[in-house]
Amino acid sequence: MTTIRVHDEVAQARHEGRPVVALESTIFSNLGLPSPHNREALIRCLDAVRGAGAIPAVTAVLDGVARVGLGEDEHERILGAARKMSSREVAVAIGQRWSFGASTVSGALLLAARVGIDVFATGGIGGVHRGDEGDVSADLGAIARYPVTTVCAGAKAFLHLPRTLEHLEMLGVPVLGYRTDEFPAFTVRSSGLALPTRVETVDDVAAIVVAARAIGIDGGLVLAVPIPEAAALAPHEVEQATSDALREASELGLSGAAVTPFILDRLAGATGGRTIAPNLALAEHNASVAAQLALALSGREGAGGDG
Repeated sequence: MTTIRVHDEVAQARHEGRPVVALESTIFSNLGLPSPHNREALIRCLDAVRGAGAIPAVTAVLDGVARVGLGEDEHERILGAARKMSSREVAVAIGQRWSFGASTVSGALLLAARVGIDVFATGGIGGVHRGDEGDVSADLGAIARYPVTTVCAGAKAFLHLPRTLEHLEMLGVPVLGYRTDEFPAFTVRSSGLALPTRVETVDDVAAIVVAARAIGIDGGLVLAVPIPEAAALAPHEVEQATSDALREASELGLSGAAVTPFILDRLAGATGGRTIAPNLALAEHNASVAAQLALALSGREGAGGDG
């Protein structure tokens, strides 16, 4: 039984040592951005990766088979109905032959690592939720476990960002700020939380990744990339809308995986839909930076890892 199918273009690129960037599929499904914006996100992310010289590899489970890379004729399938699939659900999705399992950050990292892809792009990672429930996203454990660099716009602003950074520190995950000294907060350029390491170029990042592998670090890294300034939302606007949405979620008794889509929906409503454009902009920007990093890493690997 074939459980992971790598698209021919991705497999060829891996064989030739050319750069590949893994992508999640939740953002492109009906669980991510609403139609037609999810289609636009898919097109923009794929074009951004290719435009920077890398090959995109969308991850998902289709008809019970884990997929790394999809053909154009399959794109329509991932724009529709889906079941969200974290790393713990990948085996379930395969075993139960889900029609479409949309990979989250953790699910995508698992599949990327299994086929040797070392760069992954997403919008924002999950983290530690606000409140006292102790709800921690599987994203953080997967980032620590799999040898893949996650390129993201930090974490979503409605999370408890100080605890999220503390959790990553506890797991031993290096968090690098890409041309920033502070942790980004998704559609907001900065959370005000200082980061220990700032990097200016993808070559700087590649040098750190290569060094991590050389000294036997088996887990991943986070490259936190602020949303482009022109697309960012005002911090006070996001915080007020977030507080209102969190209060409503608590009143409704929502918890766990149900919280994130609820909050994102309420944020979109509170801002008159103005969260859509920033979501698209940061996803595209992250995909481009990830592709540049994959290209830098492939050059170092091709040169025997020399700096």
